[in-house]
Amino acid sequence: MDMLRITDLHKRFGDKEVLHGLNLTVPEHSIYGFIGKNGAGKTTAMKTVLGLLKADSGEIFVGGEKVVYGQTSANQYIGYLPDVPEFYPFMTAPEYLRFCGEITGMKKAERDARLKELLELVGLGDEKHRIKGFSRGMKQRLGIAQALLNSPKLLICDEPTSALDPVGRKEILDILLTVRQQTTVLFSTHILSDVERICTDVAFLNNGVVETQGKLSDIKTKYRSEEYLLETGNDADIRKLIQAFPEMKQIGANQLIFCESVRSAFDLLRFVSEQHIVLLKFERMEPTLESLFMEVTQK
Repeated sequence: MDMLRITDLHKRFGDKEVLHGLNLTVPEHSIYGFIGKNGAGKTTAMKTVLGLLKADSGEIFVGGEKVVYGQTSANQYIGYLPDVPEFYPFMTAPEYLRFCGEITGMKKAERDARLKELLELVGLGDEKHRIKGFSRGMKQRLGIAQALLNSPKLLICDEPTSALDPVGRKEILDILLTVRQQTTVLFSTHILSDVERICTDVAFLNNGVVETQGKLSDIKTKYRSEEYLLETGNDADIRKLIQAFPEMKQIGANQLIFCESVRSAFDLLRFVSEQHIVLLKFERMEPTLESLFMEVTQK
């Protein structure tokens, strides 16, 4: 089942069209990376899903319910963490979550049990200080707890790790991995290493349209490189290989790149065997998410 489906979404601000017919499908219980450069339209798309912005045209469905601007009944299925969450600084974390539960109509017993569970989940179970003394990472973790308070089917996070140090980023990513069992996670980012670490699915957003989307593993297979990395133990073998295969590129002291589009890998291995060249490494170069993004968006 698709938890989120966006069809032909257009949004213009004045004479600038930010979304040019965006199409996006987010499967249930996926961790979906919404990838794009700053200004690509990620936040605009998310705020339109939340009903905070009115689309010029197109349709959005969350959990099978249509999103209508100004009538945000679909938001009962959504938890949202903005890029810079704001809190009442004089409250403690339990007080803030209790307040959020009260204004959303949660029953006291359910609310108290849920906030205790969530504060433990995000590592704030023993935190007694007021929010004004929280670090940026602690505020992001509290924001995730607040977004999960009403057990949403879809958790939307807008650049949740962009301003955090490596430790803070790891903490947030670990939490998102954990909550996948409870909900579907959609998070926007331009930090590609975060996506490679936890995402099951991705979409590449470029100039207001999704260039490609799907399972991360499928996309990597589709754009699999024809290049191989070779490593030998001495300079003499490097010279032999370059002389026999002049199209090869040397990238290190004893490392070469071989492209199969020019000659077959079997030709190379036959030559290596005949010349008794010892290879320390011979492996296909898997595409990185960065190289995929550049290839897809610069076509």
